[in-house]
Amino acid sequence: MTMIKKLLGALALSLTCTVAGAAEGGYALERAPDRMNDMAALQNGAKLFVNYCLNCHSANSMRYNKLTDIGLTEEDIKKNLLFSSDKVGDLMKIALTPEMGKKWFGAAPPDLSVIARAKSTNLGPSGADYIYTYLRTFYRDASRPTGWDNLVFPSVGMPHAMWERQGGVTLHRTTVAQEAKDDGSKEWVKTTATYDPAGFSDVKKEVLADYTGHATDSVKLEPVNAKAAAKYDSDVADLANFMDWMAEPVQLERKKIGVGVILFLLLFFAVAWRLNSVFWKDIK
Repeated sequence: MTMIKKLLGALALSLTCTVAGAAEGGYALERAPDRMNDMAALQNGAKLFVNYCLNCHSANSMRYNKLTDIGLTEEDIKKNLLFSSDKVGDLMKIALTPEMGKKWFGAAPPDLSVIARAKSTNLGPSGADYIYTYLRTFYRDASRPTGWDNLVFPSVGMPHAMWERQGGVTLHRTTVAQEAKDDGSKEWVKTTATYDPAGFSDVKKEVLADYTGHATDSVKLEPVNAKAAAKYDSDVADLANFMDWMAEPVQLERKKIGVGVILFLLLFFAVAWRLNSVFWKDIK
């Protein structure tokens, strides 16, 4: 009984931490399209990763020849993806050192081998959801050192590497929050901010004297070129799925094995239940 109580307590604690993490997550994450079984999408994601991510970020736990698991041949890898190494069996390393990264960006760019697993939550958004939303919520901000900011990761040191594929965006943000007055008291203020595609902002404030509601934050990203933005969203979905696959290349096989194990256990339970009934039927 004590062991059961401990297990139930651990489960309750896990669920509590999950809910707390979701509540503190800031910007709401969007669900990434599931393309884990789409080899063409994963191959496109691999191409985007090598061309746009594997300049500042490494993937030291992944070898190039592992990409054969998503349908690429070693010749494909050598011809189209092998830029920083000579052998398909090499790890996905980069020339940028942590010291150089910290000097240029304020912090060393993290290794992305298992970033999708690191950003996933129990019973909540997956790492692919995080990457998908993160890469689609960059906007120009001329006041930032890199000229860019992000809704998922405010004040991020990373510039928007894929901005040319997405095209320009205009950010519209309206917040209602309490601000301190000169005498120390607080008042409700509505702030409307617009960041144009060049990163210049137009901020307007309005005091809400009779406001009785709660704090709100409404954000809208408006693309300059809707067609380019839609294509970019699809590319980002491919990239997010590839990075999710890279974090655990055997996950598809693991899931298949898991289904087989569950079916076996259910069959074994049915057999054991029938044997138990037959064994005890004559015992009063």
